[in-house]
Amino acid sequence: MCEAGKNCRDVGAPRELLLRLGARRCETASVASPTVLEREMYTEAEAARLLRLPQSTLNYWLEGGERRGKTYRPVIRVEPRGERAPVTWAEFVEAGLLRMYRRRHNVPMAELRAFIDQLRERYGVPYPLADRRPFVVDLALVHEAQDQADLAADFCLVAEVRGQLVLTAPSDEFFHRVTWEDDTAMGWRPHDVEGSPVLCAPNQRFGRPAVAGVSTEVIWEHSDGGEDEEEIAAAFDLSLADVRWALSYEKPLRSA
Repeated sequence: MCEAGKNCRDVGAPRELLLRLGARRCETASVASPTVLEREMYTEAEAARLLRLPQSTLNYWLEGGERRGKTYRPVIRVEPRGERAPVTWAEFVEAGLLRMYRRRHNVPMAELRAFIDQLRERYGVPYPLADRRPFVVDLALVHEAQDQADLAADFCLVAEVRGQLVLTAPSDEFFHRVTWEDDTAMGWRPHDVEGSPVLCAPNQRFGRPAVAGVSTEVIWEHSDGGEDEEEIAAAFDLSLADVRWALSYEKPLRSA
């Protein structure tokens, strides 16, 4: 089995989907950095804290569960992994998108799962929403998948406006919070303030929030220890703006 198939097996994919995804990855080299997307980065509790979500909500998206006597499959994962399995980079990024929608509405499990399953099938990847193509290249494909999944208008990634397909507000906000390399999500801004340089990235500080490669938590600890902003900037070779951005991100977390 190809390396892609091995990676799919690691995320608990059913055999049929595993074979389809593995075969498609072997056929094309255009699928970028699957090992990065499938890298285990966070505990479930850490991911929930960074996403500012209740852990129970994140677990429900990742693992599914029972609600009102009915059992639901996961939205983000192909199948549940159980035992509070570590959160991969792609799972973290896709949860960031669902968070955009949750801020406005309750996320519907069945419709979203059907929609994401269709995108998985069409792209041949387990994490289609950590891929740039649905947000830029394939709006018509996404629009068709939404219709086939009967996705309510409030949860659509793409809408038709005056005959043109455009990103809806939550998906546009998510798209611009992600740092894309080719078609792969390689960074995510955890800070809700637009323009903030605070970034979570799989190849930087183990995915923890950082500014210019320096952990925001470390910057906060130096500030909390009595150092002023100028001293911190000099110690880490940062600009004052970087230090202030880091502190403005950390302060609400500490207050909470």
